[in-house]
Amino acid sequence: MKRVTITMEQCVLEWARIKAARENVSVSRYLGNLVEQARTRDTMYERAMRAALKFKPLPFSKQIRYLDRDDARCRADVR
Repeated sequence: MKRVTITMEQCVLEWARIKAARENVSVSRYLGNLVEQARTRDTMYERAMRAALKFKPLPFSKQIRYLDRDDARCRADVR
């Protein structure tokens, strides 16, 4: 583990102390966990994005009539 010095407003520190106490950990450990959770979310997002970009787009067909903007927004039949 490496030590890091951070600077924050007093009100933020008080909030962090309360949150850490509720989880029964030190403020240092609480903040480390927050950073780790953010890193994990970013990693999962990047992995999901790469997987999604591997899919080939569906072919565009001129034989199918696609809705134009007016038809897509027409809700007369729903009323």
